[in-house]
Amino acid sequence: ATGGPNAMDPAMHYAPMALIDRVEIARGISPVRDGPGLGGGVNTVLKQVRFGEGQGLSPQVDVSGQYRSVDDSVALGGMAGLASESLRFGVIASWEKGDDTRFPGGRIATTGYERTVYGVHAGFRAGPGEFSLEYRRQETGRSGNPPFAMDIVYFHTDFARIGFEGDLADGVRLETHADYAGVSHRMNNYEERPAPVMAMTRQSDTYADTMSADVSLRFGSPQRHMRIGADFELIDKGYMLYNPLAPAFFIHPLDRAHSDRLGAFAEWRTGAGPVEAELGLRVDRHGAETGAPRFGPGVPAGPAGLALAFANADREWSGTTVDASMRLWAELGAFTPRLTLARKTRAPSLIERFSWLPTEASGGLADGNIYVGTPGLKPERAWIAELGFDWSGATAYARPVVYYRRINDFIQGVPFDVTPGVVNTPVEMVAQASGDATPLRFANTDAEIWGADIAFGAQIAGPLRIDGVASYVRGKRRDLADNLYRMAPANGRLALVWEAARWSMSIEGQAVAAQTKVSVTNDEAASKGYVLANIYGHWLVRDGVRLDVGIENLFDRQYQEHLAGYNRIAGSDVPLGARLPGAGRSAFVRLSWAMN
Repeated sequence: ATGGPNAMDPAMHYAPMALIDRVEIARGISPVRDGPGLGGGVNTVLKQVRFGEGQGLSPQVDVSGQYRSVDDSVALGGMAGLASESLRFGVIASWEKGDDTRFPGGRIATTGYERTVYGVHAGFRAGPGEFSLEYRRQETGRSGNPPFAMDIVYFHTDFARIGFEGDLADGVRLETHADYAGVSHRMNNYEERPAPVMAMTRQSDTYADTMSADVSLRFGSPQRHMRIGADFELIDKGYMLYNPLAPAFFIHPLDRAHSDRLGAFAEWRTGAGPVEAELGLRVDRHGAETGAPRFGPGVPAGPAGLALAFANADREWSGTTVDASMRLWAELGAFTPRLTLARKTRAPSLIERFSWLPTEASGGLADGNIYVGTPGLKPERAWIAELGFDWSGATAYARPVVYYRRINDFIQGVPFDVTPGVVNTPVEMVAQASGDATPLRFANTDAEIWGADIAFGAQIAGPLRIDGVASYVRGKRRDLADNLYRMAPANGRLALVWEAARWSMSIEGQAVAAQTKVSVTNDEAASKGYVLANIYGHWLVRDGVRLDVGIENLFDRQYQEHLAGYNRIAGSDVPLGARLPGAGRSAFVRLSWAMN
């Protein structure tokens, strides 16, 4: 679980580039074995020492260093260790530091950052199985967040994982893991940005502890099997908002909140002739609760009244979700058609359900709106259909897909009541005192999302080829005539690549369409389209040594991403309340060395 109530530490925040081995993406929907959730799965695998081939211990190294001009940032890191055929041990570490990001027109104030990661990992082979364990620590230092009301003072995060994977008998494979993640987080509005008056000085301390475990048994071969398994997840989370200059002012907008999930699943991998199939079913039991909010004597009557009302309300929820999926594909030589039908679910987050105090805690939207939760939220339920194919010829390939999702009880911010702008409730009065008289409430709506995407490429002549990706998505409310809030505009990339034996160079164009299909209900602002050019290249200096260079936004175009947040920093080259611009021209150079 992210530590920040505004998701200042999303999952990829914990994967510095210098430590990434690979990113695995489940396109479309994720398998039921990965848990509930509406979208495709993303698993970022960090570098680790691999088992060697002999009985003696041999060294392994994979390190890199990078400089980027747009924010004068430096990144150093990698992995080193020793391994034999039965034992492996390694350490990882990375350090990154950057200044404010430049854009055509100046600097985006308070966008500097600092982050350090270090850890150890080990594995031991015993017969057909492998025991593994790892620990890592991430320390994110002072980092600016212009779309939020406060900046990061620190994120201190600990990860621990232990696991076993191996064959118990012929055709029977066991996989089991146990994980812990603990986040402690502080942010404030006076150290990185211009300090407000004393009465409005704010600091927030947040924690999130997550424990999880999973076990599965696979009966059969990788291509034909039945897999059964179970998993659970326990989350403890909370945060306190206070004025460090006035000890009597403190309040807990999310106080001693807990959520738990216990799930079981079954998957069947089978086939008939050229048709392959994977069928999955999972059931999860969810629970969520939170304590009565605590607050100090210096808290004004409005928030104090909301806290007392929430303390007397129902602060518990439990429910059951059911996910099912059917993936069909056929290996027909160069052509592989694919069909996916699924029912997928997502349970509301603790912020969406129990955030009783009107604040900008939105789980990462960074849209400047004030939100409150709804304790009685229902889980989202989506019916999903996807149709596509993979085609790969001698000199070209294409992987298009079209999809449709009909989502019941889709969770989105809606006006707090039927008279937005008329301040006639305690919630609206407290929100008005914080600068927004039209708060939003997380609520269940009905929605539909459809679209298409494609990856394609072709060999032109010799080492010259062309590669591209394109995506279009459309979202609408079904309970009223409006567009879904914050949907990405149509976009695409096209690259012309010259790839020789030891070096390559690519010229890339990136086009993003204007987004005018915006949510009227949420007063969403439209955005303009733009086109950017990038150049990338690499050179294998010698075996194990690689040099990567590139220039992004080659022509220093000014642009704004539709999903970017809005500036909250006074004195920046970006006006207050304006959508944050994209980064300007940025050159980078990265040198890496790997030895196995």
